[in-house]
Amino acid sequence: MDGKRVLLVEDDSAQSSMLQLELKRRGFRVNAEKTVAAAAARIEKEIFDAVVTDLRLGSGDGLQVVVAVKASQPETGVIVITGHGSIDTAVAAMKAGAFDYLTKPVEPEVLALALRKTIEHRDLVGEVRRLRAEVKERRGVSGIVSASDAMGRVLALVAKVSSTDATVLVTGESGTGKELIARAIHENSPRRDGSFVAINCGALPEGLLESELFGHVKGSFTGADRNKRGLFEEASGGTIFLDEISETTPGLQVKLLRALQEGEIRRVGDNHPVKVSARVVAATNRDLMKQVTAGKFRDDLFYRLKVFPIEIPALRTRVDDVMPLAEAFIKKARVRTGSPATHFSPAAAKALRSYAWPGNVRELEHAVERALIMAGGPTVEARDLPPEIASSAPAKRRVKAKPPRKSRR
Repeated sequence: MDGKRVLLVEDDSAQSSMLQLELKRRGFRVNAEKTVAAAAARIEKEIFDAVVTDLRLGSGDGLQVVVAVKASQPETGVIVITGHGSIDTAVAAMKAGAFDYLTKPVEPEVLALALRKTIEHRDLVGEVRRLRAEVKERRGVSGIVSASDAMGRVLALVAKVSSTDATVLVTGESGTGKELIARAIHENSPRRDGSFVAINCGALPEGLLESELFGHVKGSFTGADRNKRGLFEEASGGTIFLDEISETTPGLQVKLLRALQEGEIRRVGDNHPVKVSARVVAATNRDLMKQVTAGKFRDDLFYRLKVFPIEIPALRTRVDDVMPLAEAFIKKARVRTGSPATHFSPAAAKALRSYAWPGNVRELEHAVERALIMAGGPTVEARDLPPEIASSAPAKRRVKAKPPRKSRR
C-alpha cells in the first residue's frame, strides 16, 4: 500500500499523532484534520484512497464525515473508529456508507489491515466498473451492435429512459430490432432482476390474447380447468413487451388502458381487480396516428403509450451498421452451422452494403447464415450470398478510351 493517501479525522491530538506515525511506518501517506468542517473542505479539494474518522468529534459527528466522503468521492472507503461501541452506532455508520467499523483501543496493525481491505475493495469495484464499461463500449447497449450516428441517437434515448418507469413506444419497420431495444431498456433499468415478458399481440385471437395478458379463473370458459396468472402478473416487478400493439381490438384496448392508468387488471371471469406493477414497452411497425384517425386505435391509449417514443431507423438508412452487424452475425452463425468461414471478401462486403435490406436486420442475419452454409472456405464470397443480394453490388464502370487528339499544324 505504498503511497496510498489516507485522511485521518481525529480531534484527540495525541491519538492523531500516534496513528499518523504508525500508518506512515506502514507505507501510507497520511493527512490529518480535527473537525468535520475541515475534513469536508479537504475532501472537496483532494482525492483520498481511504478515510479514517473518529465517531465522536468535538466539532460534530463522524457520520457527517462519512456522508461528506460519499457525496464527494463515492468510491472512497471510510473506516469509523469509536470508543463507544454499540450495535446502534455500527448500524448507523454502515447505513451512512462506512466500509468498516473499529472500536478503541485500535491496534495500528489492525487499522492498517482494515485500510488495505478497504482500498483493495475500492480498486476491485473500480476495475469491475471499468471492464463493464469496456464491454459495453465494444458491444453497444445490451449487446446491440451499432456504428451509425442514427443508432447512436437511438441508444442514447434508451440510456435516458431506462432508469425511469416511463411507458415506451418503439416504432420501426419489421425486422429493425424493436424487441432488442425493449430488452435493452429492461436490462438497463432498476427492474432488470424482474421478468421480461414478451407477447406478439397480432399472433392470437382476442379471447385468447385477453386470457394470456390478464389471466383467467377456473370455469370462465370451456377448457379453463384451473386459475391462471396472466402475463401482466408474471411481469409484475419487471417489464412486459407488447409487440404489434396496433393489432389489438378496441375491446382489448380499453382493458390495456385500465392496466396502464390504474396499475390493475381483471382476470377473465373474475370481478376482483388485481394490482400489478409491470413496466410497459409497446411496439408497432404501423403508423399509430393514422390508425387513430381511421378509428382503429383509441386515441387515449395511443397517448398513454407514447410517453417516450423511440423510432428505429431502417437498415437501408444506416449503411455504417451493415458490416458490424454482418460480422457479429457471422460469429453467431458459425456455432450453429459449423462453417469454417470467418470473414467476407471485399466483393461480398460491397454487395452487403449496396443492398436495400427491405427485411432490415432480420433479413441480414438470415442472409449471413445462408452464406455460411454455402461458403466452402474461410472467406464468404459474393456468390455465397442470396442471389438478390449478390447482384446488388454496383458493377465497375468501364472507362471509354478517348480518341487520340488530332495534332494541329
